[in-house]
Amino acid sequence: MKLPNKYGSISKLSGKRRRPYIVRKSDETGACMIIGYTATREEGLAMLAAYNANPWDIDKAKITLQELFDLWQEKKAPKLGKANQSSLKSAYKHCSKLGGLPYKQIKAYQMQDIIDNCGKGYSTQGAIKNLWGHLDKFALELDISSSRYADLLTSDPIPETSRQPFTKEEIAKLWEHQGEEWVDTVLIFIYSGWRISELLALRQEDVDLAAGTMKGGIKTKAGKGRIVPIHPKIQGIVQKRFEQSQSGYLFEYNGKKLNQTQYREFWAEVMAALEMDHTPHECRHTFETLLDAAGGNRRCIDLLMGHTSKDTGNRIYNHKTIEELRATVELISI
Repeated sequence: MKLPNKYGSISKLSGKRRRPYIVRKSDETGACMIIGYTATREEGLAMLAAYNANPWDIDKAKITLQELFDLWQEKKAPKLGKANQSSLKSAYKHCSKLGGLPYKQIKAYQMQDIIDNCGKGYSTQGAIKNLWGHLDKFALELDISSSRYADLLTSDPIPETSRQPFTKEEIAKLWEHQGEEWVDTVLIFIYSGWRISELLALRQEDVDLAAGTMKGGIKTKAGKGRIVPIHPKIQGIVQKRFEQSQSGYLFEYNGKKLNQTQYREFWAEVMAALEMDHTPHECRHTFETLLDAAGGNRRCIDLLMGHTSKDTGNRIYNHKTIEELRATVELISI
């Protein structure tokens, strides 16, 4: 089907590509501008229709970093997960000092300087590097810049960890300081075994205080929608967070859902203050270690952790009730 004059064009690129169709349109000067790439021609038609209904009015030579970021937030960010959007938005705060510069004038060394001097750890550095990658790709699609400086950037690697569980003495120390900011979240982690992404995603509606359970899980088929009984020792602090929530999420900051980048910063402050050296994931490791040491049923532990049982008989035939899961959780006596 031939498209109307000046409407734009859709062409299929050669080679094996995930999105082989390139969507283009000429601007007022006759210069061809890339609108984007799609997996099918139908998606390309939809992209052209959306563009023609609401053109992205940009001056390629003058568009600043701030303007590109704002346009990216409008056009591209909604396609990402909420946690990823929040992380990238936080990362931009470190980049905003370059906000008034034309994007095509920003060089690799300036991007790298933002990463190196952000004053944060590997998580934030990685988020900034990730953001530069998104903006570079978007600038390429808009034909603003052909440079992919983000490919040259580096950030601190994720530190190696032996996944050492918290000791009994360390857990006792956490309880001694439970009233201090964010320490309660470490205890909730240790006594529930959630992954960091799962715990931060818990909403009030996922917490049943009357039944004493939490429901969540987002990573694996075995882990999704699983129920974890609330250990009696953390019942009070879970209830307090539930009742104080303004955002609808169990973990929040300034009335909004807490993202991983923010939480890892708070985590680092807690670890430094209490002279401990652990990662959030080691809470999950601690939970499983304590259950195993207490003689917990392996199938129950797998269900609580969101793991697929390695034993076929257990995986298919062994069904456990919530009360059995509760009994397993309460084997943790420290």
